[in-house]
Amino acid sequence: MPDALNLLKTRKSISASFLSTPAPSDDELNQILSVAVRVPDHGKLAPWRFILFKGDAGQRASAMLADLFRRRNPDADEKAIDEERKRLAQAPLVIAVVSTAAPHVKIPEFEQLLSAGNAAMNILFAAQALGYAGQWTTGWIAYDAEAGRVLGLGPGERFVGFVHVGTPTVPATDRPRPAPADVVSEWQPPADPA
Repeated sequence: MPDALNLLKTRKSISASFLSTPAPSDDELNQILSVAVRVPDHGKLAPWRFILFKGDAGQRASAMLADLFRRRNPDADEKAIDEERKRLAQAPLVIAVVSTAAPHVKIPEFEQLLSAGNAAMNILFAAQALGYAGQWTTGWIAYDAEAGRVLGLGPGERFVGFVHVGTPTVPATDRPRPAPADVVSEWQPPADPA
C-alpha cells in the first residue's frame, strides 16, 4: 500500500471507459466503504448513503436510463442512445454517493452536502490505495428527478456523484494542476471604507 502522502499527491482519475475487471472483492469493497464513512460529519448525522451497481446492475440501470433519455430526446441519434446504455455499465463497479442532507436545527444542509462530497473523494483514495482506479462523474442523471427515482433516490435525496471503480487498462496520466501560489492568498484586514 502506498504511503499516505504519496497517495494524496499522485491520485488521478481514469475514465470509466478504461476501467475493467477485476472489480474490488467484497472484502476490498468493505474496506473502501469503511474509508468512505470516515469523513468530517458535524453532528454525527451520516448525511449520505451509497447505492452499489455491481455485476449486471449497471447494464440494467443504464438500459432504463437510455429509455428515459430516448423519451426525453425523441430526435436523439442512435450513438447518443448507445452512450446512455453504457452510462453505468463501463466500469465493473459504480458507487453512487447520495446526499441525505436535510434541515437541521444546528447543522446547515451545505455542511451535510460537503460531508457527502468528502465520502466520494475518500472512495477514490481508497480504491487507488488498493490498486484500482476510479472516476467521479455526474451528468444529467445526477440532477434529473425521474432518473433519480429509477436509480433509487428517496424523497429529499440527491446524487453527489457516481464513482466508477475498476482495474485500469491504460496508464494514469496527469493533467496540469494549479500551482498553490496561484490559488492561495493570505488574509488581510479589509481597507477602511472611504
